[in-house]
Amino acid sequence: MTNYQYVLYEKKDHIAYVTINRPEVMNALHAAANQELTAVFRDFVADEAAWVAILSGAGERAFCAGNDLKATAEATARGEAPFATRQTEDGQPVYFGGLIGLPCPKPIIAAVNGVAAGGGFELALACDLIIAAEHARFALPEPRVGLIAAAGGMHRLPQQLPLKIAMGLLLTGKWLSAQEAAHYGLVNEVVPLERLHETAERWANEILECSPLSVRLTKEAVLAGLGRPVEEALIADQERLRILLASEDFREGPRAFVEKRKPQWKGR
Repeated sequence: MTNYQYVLYEKKDHIAYVTINRPEVMNALHAAANQELTAVFRDFVADEAAWVAILSGAGERAFCAGNDLKATAEATARGEAPFATRQTEDGQPVYFGGLIGLPCPKPIIAAVNGVAAGGGFELALACDLIIAAEHARFALPEPRVGLIAAAGGMHRLPQQLPLKIAMGLLLTGKWLSAQEAAHYGLVNEVVPLERLHETAERWANEILECSPLSVRLTKEAVLAGLGRPVEEALIADQERLRILLASEDFREGPRAFVEKRKPQWKGR
């Protein structure tokens, strides 16, 4: 367990557990929380022993209510530019939620334990899988407070939902229930709150049954190929295939199959 003020961060058995820890404000994010989350996800990306992450929020009310509007208003009143690019102590950029804009080839599961609004919804959209509690709700209400869903929501939502459904949500700011999100294929599974984390761990462990290198290359290829002709995407995959064929995991997989045992993945 690593100590942060606004984030709980723990790594166990190749899984990184990231929990936004501001339940008193529905896990809304301000500058300090974003800085800590950036440090956390940079560590996750760099750690060769961490193969999959589960992102959630503290408490039972909210996954993340997005940008902390009170902190934004206070910064504006001081004459500050609330959305100005910030940097960590080593000069690296600070990412919203530590994740929006950060290149991350490893899979991330959002365990949505309640409200996911604005930037909180955008964080969930930036994850690879979404497991939602039955009472979870999603919305991008930015236009209702004079903002836009500029942390990827305007682009990711139409990629992950039918266009008219996405536009209906983006242009009205209305709420989407967990059940509706599952109906449209936005959520992988809806479960009672008490089963949320065990379900997210089940998905994580199913991912861990696969070669972490294969998983990372697959995620990279999928995201890089979105919106591109398949033929063009296949050409771009050749370098990834070269990396895979030269890897220890590529040799281990067929060997374990022949020997009728579980593979011992190395991620390289």
